[in-house]
Amino acid sequence: MSSVKILGVAGSLRAGSLNRALLRAAVKLAPTGMTIEPFDLIDVPLYNGDVEAASDPPGVAAFKDAIRAADGVLFVTPEYNHGVPGVMKNAIDWASRPARGAPLGGKPVGIIGASPGQTGSARGQSQLRQAFEFTNSFCLPQPEILVFRAHEKFEASGELTDAKTTEFLGKYLEALQAWVLRFKA
Repeated sequence: MSSVKILGVAGSLRAGSLNRALLRAAVKLAPTGMTIEPFDLIDVPLYNGDVEAASDPPGVAAFKDAIRAADGVLFVTPEYNHGVPGVMKNAIDWASRPARGAPLGGKPVGIIGASPGQTGSARGQSQLRQAFEFTNSFCLPQPEILVFRAHEKFEASGELTDAKTTEFLGKYLEALQAWVLRFKA
């Protein structure tokens, strides 16, 4: 099986975020032939067309370059107020520009997420799927990872301890690898 390079993006800036912890777990559980390189969105400013017209800020340029260098992108999203958090949506807004030649255009992507709530980021993930229709990104349709009651599945240190979640995440990553390979030239 060919190797795939995945860019991992957590939609929370908080150091103790459950979604950052889920991304770290994905890095550890990546199947043979897959590497996941996390990207921190802390240096990606709010989208502003005037700023973009002058030149992409360094954090945005780095984000776009990282997407272009990856075979696929894994978005790890929390759910805030029944939707995708602004940090994640903002990053996608930047990566959807310019309209022709955007880094997300034609890129295979996956979505996973964790939430203390019962729906495990389902609404946030649904909104991301809608955004990826516009960016012409190819989102892995199944399986889904909706880590509900996530605070019970991670230790305070951020280590994933739930056996079922670990098993499902491993299967998801295998499916993502196969999905990305379908698009790799």
